Amino acid sequence: MPLEAAHRPLRAVCGALTTTVAVSVPVFLVGGLAVQIGGELGFSAAGTGLAMAAYFGASALASMPAGALVERHGAALISRCGIALSIASLLAVALAARSLATLVGILVIGAVGNAMGQLAGNASLARRVPVRRQGLSFGVKQAAIPICTLLSGAAVPVVALTFGWRWAFAGAAALCLPAFLLAPDDTAAGASFETARRSRRTSRALLVVGVAAALGAAGAKALGAFLVLSAAERGVSPGLAGAALTVGSVICVGARVLGGWQADRHPRHQVAVVAGLLAGGSVGLLLLAAPGPAPLLAGVLVGFGLGWSWPGLMNFAVVRLHPRAPATASAVTLTGAQTGACLGPLGLGAVAQAAGYPAMWITASLAMAGAAALMVLSGRALRPHVGGRSIQARTAS
Repeated sequence: MPLEAAHRPLRAVCGALTTTVAVSVPVFLVGGLAVQIGGELGFSAAGTGLAMAAYFGASALASMPAGALVERHGAALISRCGIALSIASLLAVALAARSLATLVGILVIGAVGNAMGQLAGNASLARRVPVRRQGLSFGVKQAAIPICTLLSGAAVPVVALTFGWRWAFAGAAALCLPAFLLAPDDTAAGASFETARRSRRTSRALLVVGVAAALGAAGAKALGAFLVLSAAERGVSPGLAGAALTVGSVICVGARVLGGWQADRHPRHQVAVVAGLLAGGSVGLLLLAAPGPAPLLAGVLVGFGLGWSWPGLMNFAVVRLHPRAPATASAVTLTGAQTGACLGPLGLGAVAQAAGYPAMWITASLAMAGAAALMVLSGRALRPHVGGRSIQARTAS
């Protein structure tokens, strides 16, 4: 194998990882710096929730058009466009955010960049990484999300409390610049676009997976959105809850990478693995409904380790099902996941306000259990494709 070809998988993984980090940073910084931002701009936690819901909702709406753009113009161009939009939104927050309304408007711009970057990363991995390594590559890419959570948390004491929260956004914009250089090339775009254009019908199984992604994301997003608030109301110290959240994020990073590693060894069974992870995650969320620190810690460990470790495996299964149009196919699951991230915290927050946090965790657990059931239902339709060896696999090996 030529040396240049041997470096393509590594470059694709590095490009997908850095692109995903760059396009995901804006919303996680808003969440991590919510106290400082809300204090200056004059809005409460409800305003933060509204801003983040708008971001994920806009990303869901942009996913299908972004997938088509990736298929037509290639991952390199669209990933750079997504990074540019993310950097623009970060700088705009730093320089121009003066109210909740302006913050929401700026985040919507970043949300479009998020959809473009995520799907461009999926396409580059599907086309440039040999199938025998794709599971690990998708796991590494999806580990970027909890990494963003950790970076955002670290930005509070390191930057926000020292220099001010606006400097955190400006610094993040500067750190995103190297991602431009790491965007991989993509010469298969034109053929993929023609294939996607000729087969516009989305399989019923893929739509079911998209709904499962929505339910799974809705339940999992409750961990980050409500864990500390729920723990405080139940008598657990905020420090312990925050530490549990940090540990959960670290576990999530490891679980996503480990899940991708095992996917390369057992590629035929990943639909069942995703269903099992979602089912285990529902148990973790259910544990959070019980009082005391022990159920809290167990629920966080199981909820993050199982209930939020499946996105990379789901993307892996979907792109193997549609190897000639990976961005278009994974746009369906991204739409579902972002819809769940938008509507889940809003709906679960309403449940918590009306019936209390234990009822909210039970509802979140049921949503994730429903996602597991839907993955089982879609398994028969997906299994023949996921287990097969695609044309792309032969060309990428």
